[in-house]
Amino acid sequence: MRRALGVCAALTVVTLPMAARADEPSGAASAPTAPPSAPAPAGATPPPSASSPSVSSPSASPAAETPIEVTIREPPKQPDVVSLSRAEARLVPGAFGDPFRVVEALPGVVPLASGVPYFYVRGAPPGNVGYFLDGIRVPLLYHLGLGPSVVHPALIDHVELHAGGDPTIGRFAGGAVTADLAEPRDDFHGEANVRIIDAGAFVEVPFDGGKGSAMAAGRYSYTGPLFTLLKSDTVLRYGDYAARVSYAFTPKHKLSIFAFGAYDYLGQKDFTPFEGPIGSWLGNQTTSALFDTTFHRIDVRYDQRVDDRTTLRHDVILGWDETHLDEGRDIVDRMLTAKSQMRHTVSQDVELRTGVDFTLDEYKVDLDRGDADQFTRFFTSRIDTALGLYEQVALRIGPLEAVPSLRIDLFTSTSRAAFGADPSLALRLPLSKAVALTTSHGLSSQPPSFIVSGPGFRPALDDHGLQHTFMSSAGVEWTPDSSWIFKAAVYRATFFAINDALGTSTLATQGFPDGLAGFDQRYDGWSTGLELSVKRRLTKTIGAIISYTIGRSERYGPHGERVPSGFDRTHVASAALSYDLGSGWRAGLRNLFYTGTPVLDRVARSGSSDPNDARIVDTGRRQTPFFRTDIRIEKRWKIKETGHVSLILEMLNTFVAKEVVGTSCNPAGICNETKIGPVAVPSLGVEGGF
Repeated sequence: MRRALGVCAALTVVTLPMAARADEPSGAASAPTAPPSAPAPAGATPPPSASSPSVSSPSASPAAETPIEVTIREPPKQPDVVSLSRAEARLVPGAFGDPFRVVEALPGVVPLASGVPYFYVRGAPPGNVGYFLDGIRVPLLYHLGLGPSVVHPALIDHVELHAGGDPTIGRFAGGAVTADLAEPRDDFHGEANVRIIDAGAFVEVPFDGGKGSAMAAGRYSYTGPLFTLLKSDTVLRYGDYAARVSYAFTPKHKLSIFAFGAYDYLGQKDFTPFEGPIGSWLGNQTTSALFDTTFHRIDVRYDQRVDDRTTLRHDVILGWDETHLDEGRDIVDRMLTAKSQMRHTVSQDVELRTGVDFTLDEYKVDLDRGDADQFTRFFTSRIDTALGLYEQVALRIGPLEAVPSLRIDLFTSTSRAAFGADPSLALRLPLSKAVALTTSHGLSSQPPSFIVSGPGFRPALDDHGLQHTFMSSAGVEWTPDSSWIFKAAVYRATFFAINDALGTSTLATQGFPDGLAGFDQRYDGWSTGLELSVKRRLTKTIGAIISYTIGRSERYGPHGERVPSGFDRTHVASAALSYDLGSGWRAGLRNLFYTGTPVLDRVARSGSSDPNDARIVDTGRRQTPFFRTDIRIEKRWKIKETGHVSLILEMLNTFVAKEVVGTSCNPAGICNETKIGPVAVPSLGVEGGF
């Protein structure tokens, strides 16, 4: 584990934030989990809203006008969902304008280490957290070396954290991070940026009177020449692309094709000098690949509005995931997904959401070369399938809002099969216009998972079957106005037969390189905690995202002992503030604090000579806590009506704090804390858009 975190620290690079459209909306505090409806028919009159101008009789005088108050009743939503728009996310200090990087600031999220893009969510390990872009499963969120996310931020409308899982997504036992694409616009617009390590651009062009739209985006990293200039023996490259074409044949029928992908390359330079006196400065230089990944997705989507009450969405998705390791070892996953979703409004108080999906993954695995015994028994060439069906009802019974759901999945892998039935129930009871009580309970199932997600790294079904998590939460929400929202929630998660090599390495009886446990072992456990959060839209003059989580996550050891998870952090607090100084200036500050991980020990069992036959005990000690401060300062100039140029100074870990990630002991029994970092990322950049 220390080696893995050390690589991330060694790859710290200078990054710059991405651009945002000048007219981008701030977004709602939360969004429905069901798929979006098809676009309204052209020329149709939009429904009135509370912000619409009042309607009055033409003969009435202005003083006698009587406003008409209209209430829009949205369908009930899942309570364990936190949503942030891109316009807000780009203002969070330390996120570098990347919506996905704001996930670390949300309640219930425990990072592996500062800046490392993997995290526990309510005690669920990183391998149990799914990543989705517009309903399309992606293998990872971020590029290597603390790089940006694998999709251009201009594509994203908002990002959501589903901390309690979501039956409409399914197949992950630890929640999901999702992002919805921004809808096509009817005007020509774009943005671009040039940074020290990469360059990126985005452009969207409407055609045929706004019926169609074409979009393209991409980034290219030139970190290779930069590292060469710095005389580094590390080679790091990455890039990503995206393109979309959509066309509305009629007001009720729309077809879109969306393609995107990314690649990352991490290599090591080796220099072999020639013999003789010239060998000190002449020789052969070779580069060996340590990590080389690529993934591609193509989604063909058809949206249909059957009538004013019913919408349908059909998707066919093709995918390619490929990872090359050192010594010529490869994993390839070719994926085909077909799914259909329906949303039907029965009445103003009842909405039905149903869907069916089928996924086929064909894995080609070549890991026989080198020391790969641990991998070859877990990753094999095979064909996996998953067939799922979900039914969800959003209804109101008087003031009570309820969302009962049921998801059923059938998984096959070689000669094995597993069946999952995941019921859930979410309730929301408004006590007033501003205060509501919430609760949710649900079961989530998932096939075996790897330590962290990556292209192709999805293990086959084994004798242990599926992983399961039962999540319960209860909370209260206070929304005094449209800008503020206060939340408090308690949660309890129970884990059954989960893969958690990171959190259980001390419990394992079989070793693994770098101290990680045999990643095919299963464990039971639980996690409980209290989440507090305050949010005021960051696009306001003064904006804030403040979260605090106090929790406990435990696993059961080989002899039934209960000990803390290796990444249990009792206190995690984050406070991000943003202030509009006027004249185009905006400043932001974020502080992050979390307590250290537990110090565990092995105690030999009485009468046993086997070193692995030992009980795991909690010493009661913790590693040193970690505190980090991020800053952000922006100066924006407006150009004509829609254009802008911004100069942004940003710094992750301003005071270059180091983080303790473990303890190492010498043969004499003297132990010292092991630190990484400082993981500090400065950024000075210019971005623009129109």
